[in-house]
Amino acid sequence: MAKTESTLKNMVLTLLVITAIAGTSLGFMHKLTKEPIAAAKLAKQQTAISEVVPGYTNNPGEEMYEATSKEGFQLKIFPAKKDGELIGVAIETMTNKGFSGEVKIMVGLKPDGTIINYKVLEHKETPGLGTKMDLWFKTDKKNQSILAKHPKNNNLTVSKDGGEVDAITAATISSRAFLDAVRVAYETYQDNPANQPVASEAAATEEGGAQ
Repeated sequence: MAKTESTLKNMVLTLLVITAIAGTSLGFMHKLTKEPIAAAKLAKQQTAISEVVPGYTNNPGEEMYEATSKEGFQLKIFPAKKDGELIGVAIETMTNKGFSGEVKIMVGLKPDGTIINYKVLEHKETPGLGTKMDLWFKTDKKNQSILAKHPKNNNLTVSKDGGEVDAITAATISSRAFLDAVRVAYETYQDNPANQPVASEAAATEEGGAQ
């Protein structure tokens, strides 16, 4: 076989052929993996919702709506209902105040705003330190747990800042970020209830008086 002459034209043609083959291969792989990746992401989301607001009988994903926080974050809010009655909301929230950037969590709130549970979704915090947030803030030890606490009635900031929550040992910045994500979720939902308002103490008192 005769050797192809190394001319500019031949080199350009060869480069175009290689680029076309690479582009086709990448497009094929993207199409091949797109659905499995989307399915895995949806399954992860559904697992997080059921963990932070257990006991619902509806499909929170079908009733999901988005709301923008004061910080400009786009949050997803999933109303969880049992036999048509709201039992809580799962909120996909975030903050950019982590030691290494963004921290994303799913937090569950009762209709009155009380924290049910949480699930850490994404973070880039220091392994062994910031990663402890997965369990730290739900461990019933000293002042670690935020479960059954209310973002309005309880000062959910780290004790170093005058708050009620013990920070993760040697990971104060990560702890502040986690608690900030919880605050963002609560405040955004309160401002964007979509006819499912988080009850305030005043509203609860008025209801009691009306009875």
